[in-house]
Amino acid sequence: MAKKFHIPTRMCISCRKKDAQKNFTRLQCKDKEIVSYTKIGRSFYICKECINNQKKLVKSLQRVCKTNQKEKLLEKLKEIIVNE
Repeated sequence: MAKKFHIPTRMCISCRKKDAQKNFTRLQCKDKEIVSYTKIGRSFYICKECINNQKKLVKSLQRVCKTNQKEKLLEKLKEIIVNE
């Protein structure tokens, strides 16, 4: 009998799509700024489709980070994605 391995599922904060954890980008808000996950504190996930859909993503990021600075959020997100 083969073992069944558990695949962790997560949900995108923008589109609410559930999928395997490996298909998402994990980020975190610190001091109302987006940073890569530091393994301490709360985090959130964004799917690869939503990263390309900026209009919907900005509203979700503003809600999670509790800020209204659209340009700053998008700029920091692009910087993080390029570095990964």
